[in-house]
Amino acid sequence: MDGIKRWRSLSAAGALALAGCAGGPQTGGGAMTFFVTSAGPGNGGDLGGLAGADKHCQSLAAAAGAGDRTWRAYLSTQGAALNDPKVVHARDRIGQGPWHNAKGVLIARNVDELHSPANNVTKETALDERGRMVNGRTEKPNKHDILTGSRTDGTAFAGGPFPDMTCGNWTKSGADGSAMTGHHDRAGPIDHAWATSWNSAHPTRGCTQAGLRSTGGDGLFYCFAAK
Repeated sequence: MDGIKRWRSLSAAGALALAGCAGGPQTGGGAMTFFVTSAGPGNGGDLGGLAGADKHCQSLAAAAGAGDRTWRAYLSTQGAALNDPKVVHARDRIGQGPWHNAKGVLIARNVDELHSPANNVTKETALDERGRMVNGRTEKPNKHDILTGSRTDGTAFAGGPFPDMTCGNWTKSGADGSAMTGHHDRAGPIDHAWATSWNSAHPTRGCTQAGLRSTGGDGLFYCFAAK
């Protein structure tokens, strides 16, 4: 009898496990390795450079219990010329993936997938470090402009005589300059690739906090666990 009871118990447990797999969300089960900052540093486009932005990511992650990972801000910088070796591409500083949000949902398996139509960056998945959704275009206040300073493939814009797309490499907070933003909710005024891009939709109006807010942002940016 003991053997029969044990067999029935194991069978029931197996059935429950299979039911859970069939009916539950496909989350990937990984620890958080991606989030949108719940708040920016509060000084417009001046994030303290890449180092300051990374520190902000690390601080928010630590407060959410994920400080054991090395966090990097998804931001590019520009140089004095097209071939300036000091140029930094956002895609090169975030590790190899895969990346999951705070709910365990897969965002992308690797860098190439992240920058392809197969990525899973949406309003429902681009959560902050606490697992909360970030206001989109139809909500007040609108916060869907996410700072990136990047082109759609995650590379930097040309520098030198070309327009500023990084608020002076994330050191400006005045009226001059601008920064490229993406739309985390994949929504824009028209249904066009640029308007629905998660990382390269349009530049800001200047680099002040008020300027960032005037187009639907709040100085937020993406953070990825590089390792």
